[in-house]
Amino acid sequence: QVQLVESGGGLVQPGGSLRLFCAASGRIFSINTMGWYRQAPGEQRELVARITSGGNTYYADSVKGRFTISRVNAENTVYVQMNSLKPEDTAVYYCNAYLRTPLSGYFEVWGQGTLVTVSS
Repeated sequence: QVQLVESGGGLVQPGGSLRLFCAASGRIFSINTMGWYRQAPGEQRELVARITSGGNTYYADSVKGRFTISRVNAENTVYVQMNSLKPEDTAVYYCNAYLRTPLSGYFEVWGQGTLVTVSS
């Protein structure tokens, strides 16, 4: 069984910073992309940032220049450093991975989500 576990969410004031962490565990053969999505109340889930195993990154326009995604392939972990946070960044943040096990093709896995609240 493969799972993703996130941590690092919390309450932060506007302009502050948070770092989210996600670790994949289980019988993993390889991970292609890892990323972070978020879902605000009443909104659809949206892609925030994504990184390939080769280090290529993608950022949503709303977070470019403020968020930085990174990963450690050998540890099956992905991070996102979030700076200059705004109230509109408030959401539940979900870790996502496109991976395969020794007995499967590639499939998508989601974490349980971690709440980020930006408020004074």
